[in-house]
Amino acid sequence: MDPLIAVVGATGTGKSKLAVDLASRFNGEIINGDAMQMYRGLPIITNQIPVDERNGIPHHLLSCVDLDEEAWRIGKFKKETLRLIEEIRARGKTPVLVGGTHYYTQAVLFKDQLVGEGSEDEDGPEPSTELVSTSEKWPILDSPPEVLMEKLTEVDPVMAQRWHPKDARKIRRSLEIYFQTGRRASEIYAEQQMMKNEAVSKNEGLLRFDNTLIFWVHAEKEILNSRLNARVGDMLKQGLMSEAQAMSDYLRDKRSEGIDVDLTRGVWVSIGFKELAPYFEALQQPEKSEKELEELRLTCIESIRNATRQYGRSQIKWIRNKLWKSLSDAGMTHRLYLLDSSDVGNWKTCITEPSEKLVQTMLDGEPTPDPKSLSELAKTVLGAKEEQTREKPESTTKCFTCEICRKTMAGEEQWKIHLTSYGHKRGLKSAAKKAERDAYFRKTELESQEAPESEASKV
Repeated sequence: MDPLIAVVGATGTGKSKLAVDLASRFNGEIINGDAMQMYRGLPIITNQIPVDERNGIPHHLLSCVDLDEEAWRIGKFKKETLRLIEEIRARGKTPVLVGGTHYYTQAVLFKDQLVGEGSEDEDGPEPSTELVSTSEKWPILDSPPEVLMEKLTEVDPVMAQRWHPKDARKIRRSLEIYFQTGRRASEIYAEQQMMKNEAVSKNEGLLRFDNTLIFWVHAEKEILNSRLNARVGDMLKQGLMSEAQAMSDYLRDKRSEGIDVDLTRGVWVSIGFKELAPYFEALQQPEKSEKELEELRLTCIESIRNATRQYGRSQIKWIRNKLWKSLSDAGMTHRLYLLDSSDVGNWKTCITEPSEKLVQTMLDGEPTPDPKSLSELAKTVLGAKEEQTREKPESTTKCFTCEICRKTMAGEEQWKIHLTSYGHKRGLKSAAKKAERDAYFRKTELESQEAPESEASKV
């Protein structure tokens, strides 16, 4: 049996600790699936597990990318991770994949290829070691959302209908796929869906590895938020400001050399640096007083706390929606086990023991229990997802624009809600009155034009 253990979850829930626990118990090696933690020399900003907490377990793809290297695309990460999984298994060990960049880990877990993944990495020449923005190749990618949407509507109208006109990131990504591959993203998505449907009809597994267990380390919302706030304080004590200062100095040196660094990719979008960037820029302005600088520093730190909580929510949203849907399509939702880490003082009972028991059960070839049976939190969260899946199967998202209210809604459900809303009904009445007034004025104007003609005919 060749098992694969995957550990997912929001930042601050204890994923890295669980990965070390399981690797220690089952003779494993860990593969990092967090895009930020791949960068070398930034252990605090990227929240890398300290060396003294790794229990001597090898950690792959951790601190392996320099600041001046091209950020890894999904295709390159998947290719390297699959190679590592084979090597780890060849040594008679168990691969443990852990990370918070869930679209990275999901590309490894499932056979269905993600759209546009690594087209340059896999089919073209090796990428340059310089940080070059894709917008240098296609300047239109730096345009405002309305310009991006106009171009996407021209080259891929089907995809344009899926995105909200103000969702610049998704519109930009669809255009980037078109420019990189020479094909419409909508066509690639359609092919992937067809391959999925064929695999399901043939009863072929969509999971890449049959013996896969996925552990979702989760915590109650308020507890996690409090934990994340405290984490930012710990990071500051450990030297967060020094790392952010070093990154800021690096950028300044590059600019002095006439080199533009793409700040929209890679470690430059990591939480902790981009929020502190205004502070380090202000330090270079002699007119700023110490009081102003300190106020700005505190504001930036609060922004880090807010961004960290928001990132945690987005990670949970990905698991609830994207990961769950992929597992549902594969008929494998029973492979996702939620572990409640709300009470870290009870780690052994709530996390270590149940996870080790589940892995051992799978290794023994015995059926694993219902994931909802592990805890009340698992019962609540997973039970709700099962009920939602039964009641409302997901459909392809499409945007609808109300010409009367000048609003755009993403999805048929939001569109239906809008159509029955008070604002829309009020808009309909207003539009009807306006049409009535316009018709009256047109009629009056027409009558006034006809009157002189009538008098002239009498003469």
